Amino acid sequence: MEEATSTYLLIIGGVLFALLNVAAGLIWVERRMLALWQDRYGPNRAGPFGLFIVLADSLKLFFKEDWIPPFADKPVFIIAPAIVMASVLMAFAVVPFAPGIVVADLNIGLLFFLAMSSMGAYSIILGGWASNNKYSLLGAMRGAAQMISYEVFMGLSLMGVVLMSGSFNLTEIVEAQRGLWFFIPQLLGFVIFFIAGIAETHRLPFDIPEAESELSAGFHSEYSGMKFGIFFIGEYMGITLISCMVVLLYFGGWLGPDLLPPIVWFILKVFAFISVFILLRASLPRPRYDQLMEYGWKILLPLTLLNLVVTGGVLLWLGE
Repeated sequence: MEEATSTYLLIIGGVLFALLNVAAGLIWVERRMLALWQDRYGPNRAGPFGLFIVLADSLKLFFKEDWIPPFADKPVFIIAPAIVMASVLMAFAVVPFAPGIVVADLNIGLLFFLAMSSMGAYSIILGGWASNNKYSLLGAMRGAAQMISYEVFMGLSLMGVVLMSGSFNLTEIVEAQRGLWFFIPQLLGFVIFFIAGIAETHRLPFDIPEAESELSAGFHSEYSGMKFGIFFIGEYMGITLISCMVVLLYFGGWLGPDLLPPIVWFILKVFAFISVFILLRASLPRPRYDQLMEYGWKILLPLTLLNLVVTGGVLLWLGE
């Protein structure tokens, strides 16, 4: 019993340590990759290859004045950044990184992920409302509408995977892909899920809740110091979470040739999708807000329903 408890605590500690370091490391990775794709230098002064830029940014956030506007709703203003961090960390609890390396191997793991990812909308709307600033409130309203809308398409796009695997358990979904990764029969579902994931993390080109040219900095305009840092780290952890889910649901999770351990295959696949997130930031313009919402409800929703109907029909025809 004690050995099982110590193993369990070791897994929890390892996951937390890895996630927080990955989120911090992505600051450097993103800046270096953006510089590479835009034909410029990027961070190359602080430490070897500019690696100490992460330390410099962290120190700046730690020692910057943690100012709360006198016109803000202080309790809500303080708790809003914590919600986004807590919801992302809770979602990682059901992510299996390799056989046996998972905090909670739930039978409803996929539903738990959807529930926790939807909690992020509360962080945005509460942060914008508590700031008592019209630009923050507009950014929060945009963010909440965007996240709630695209959660509909995200959830429905996953139903094809659930039908094919016959389970909501993420480990069982990965094992069901031993013969064929689901991104081949579920290509449309994968594309919709990935687009919805970009909108969920409000990354470019869907970073409309924090559109600098229109809303100053959007929902976190009034935040500074470590409160802003938590929003910042939460965004990078959200990118990592969506990349993990794409790999688990459509690209075989840790499955791969025996040349490398399962955990290494998982890390390589996740990093590939994180790179795609960064590449999108380097190459795509931001659409108008009305275009984003029309794209979701008029294009993605019909395609999602079509994918669900076709998948169900084919499985019925095959007698599975």
